[in-house]
Amino acid sequence: MWTRPLAVLIALAGPAAAQEPLSAIDWLGRDRSEPAIAPRAGTATGSSSTLPEREEPPAVRDARAPEVETGPIGAPEAGAAGLLPMAVTGLPRTLWEGSDPARLQSLISQADPAVPALAALLNTLMLAEADPPPGANNFLAVRVARLVETGALDAAEALLERAGPARPGLFPLWFDVALLTGDASAPCAALNDNPVLARDVGPRVFCAARDGDWPRAALTFETARALGELSGRDADLIERFLSPEMAEETPPLPPPPAPTALQFALAEAVGEPLPAGALPRAFAVAALSGDRGWKAQLDAAERLVRAGALSENRLLGIYTLREPAASGGVWDRVEAVQALDRALAGSDPDALAGALSTAWREMRASGLAVPFSRLFGPDLARRDLSGAAGRIAAQAALLSDSYEDAAATITTDTPELRFLMAVARGSDPSPSPDLPHARAIAAAFAENRAPAGPLIAIAQEDRLGEAILRTMALFSSGAAGNAGDLTDALATLRALGLEDTARRAALQLAILSEDVR
Repeated sequence: MWTRPLAVLIALAGPAAAQEPLSAIDWLGRDRSEPAIAPRAGTATGSSSTLPEREEPPAVRDARAPEVETGPIGAPEAGAAGLLPMAVTGLPRTLWEGSDPARLQSLISQADPAVPALAALLNTLMLAEADPPPGANNFLAVRVARLVETGALDAAEALLERAGPARPGLFPLWFDVALLTGDASAPCAALNDNPVLARDVGPRVFCAARDGDWPRAALTFETARALGELSGRDADLIERFLSPEMAEETPPLPPPPAPTALQFALAEAVGEPLPAGALPRAFAVAALSGDRGWKAQLDAAERLVRAGALSENRLLGIYTLREPAASGGVWDRVEAVQALDRALAGSDPDALAGALSTAWREMRASGLAVPFSRLFGPDLARRDLSGAAGRIAAQAALLSDSYEDAAATITTDTPELRFLMAVARGSDPSPSPDLPHARAIAAAFAENRAPAGPLIAIAQEDRLGEAILRTMALFSSGAAGNAGDLTDALATLRALGLEDTARRAALQLAILSEDVR
């Protein structure tokens, strides 16, 4: 049973998991005290009418024994497993129920959130407890695969554990996640007990060897190679893994362009580690421990924070481990953040203004302005800064989790900031200043703005998750320059009750699209 604190997963999902329920959806108006299945006509309380007679289908059509599905009493349905309950997300269990499974899989795999607020919302969708669409036998695997692609391996592992991953449909993902996080004990124990969990031979050989059963590992390997079931890079790496002296005597293998998790783990085991920086984001988790050096740890942390798969507090902890070892690139960001941290602890406003300007420039240029703002924005909002530093402090506060409080206290008075503060309050921000996307954003927050009708209709058909995913794609189109799409996306998020996401997304797009000054 999964025992990780719920707060960790709420942090991963971000503010999107703590919004008001979706007021535009019919399910919200239902009386939660009513039964889930309505009584038949004619059985209302106080009615004395007799139920009409009707022909019933025969209970048995032939003498064959019916097929009966069995399972442990109280075991959760794997497809509905989630880490964030409805009370946390405000999302109904019917989130996916009316959607076509193939269409959902395509929308989830192609989702490309344009701003961090939508990335947090996507994580919330993947982690929410909700029934799968009918006929979707692998929908949980689709959700887990998306979390893995994002780099959120801890959440993916916890979701698998909640569902019970020792089954053929989920085991490959469980095994890969365990290899990438560095502890394959649990999946290997399950595989050693039940070899049919893995169709491929490689995991069976690896787990047998890891369990110390070298004769079985060697026999399985040689048999599979003789039968042609194991060849190429997998065979070469496993042979070196089983024969360490061979790994020492032969030249290193060329790195594969797209390694599997098993190839990645085997390469490290035989002393030929693959550089994670050039690989998909999920492989970056291997460098977070620091075993590959501080530079690799920094690069990995930044990649994962950008995707919303790692908290900004973890990034700050890695930034402040020691003094920067060089200059340029990530070292400049480390130095800038450490200097700002020292300036915030001091009492020199000029030093703080200079450190803030440098850190903001470095973090914005590297796509880290939002995590930076979540770290420092609330503190900066309380500082007496003027000029360019005051403007930066205000923007950072509006990109933080306390953006609404900041909007009530910011004193810097410019047309741009007045616009942003109105968006933060959810009020009509017109007239629009000369900010990127300002007119489209203002239209979405105008009074009586109608959302995109087709998307609301989809949401009301027990296809809310699909409607949200389509709204994300509409927002991306708007962020690319299609003003009408941006207005419709923001208005739809608001109509669905995702007000917090709408405000954050609008603020992030307006501020981060602006030219750095």
